Amino acid sequence: MFTIEHDFDATVVTLVDDAAPHRQEDITITAFEDCVTLEQFDPRLEYVQKITLSLAQLADLTSALNLPEGVYRRAPAIKKP
Repeated sequence: MFTIEHDFDATVVTLVDDAAPHRQEDITITAFEDCVTLEQFDPRLEYVQKITLSLAQLADLTSALNLPEGVYRRAPAIKKP
C-alpha cells in the first residue's frame, strides 16, 4: 500500500510494507525541485535514516532498474531552447 500527498514545495509518497511476513518500517519518499529524499525509521537505533539523491542519481537509478548487470553511463540530457 502507498499514499501520495502534494505539499507546497514537494510531493510525498509513503510506502507501507503491509504484505511482508516480517514487516519493515514505512518508507517516506519526498520529491523536491532539486532532489529526492528517502526516510525510514530504524527501530534498532531509534533514529530516522535519511538518504538524499540528486535528480541525476534518481535518473540513473530509474535507468538501472531496467538494465542487465554491467557498468553504464547515462547520456546527458539535451536542453531545448
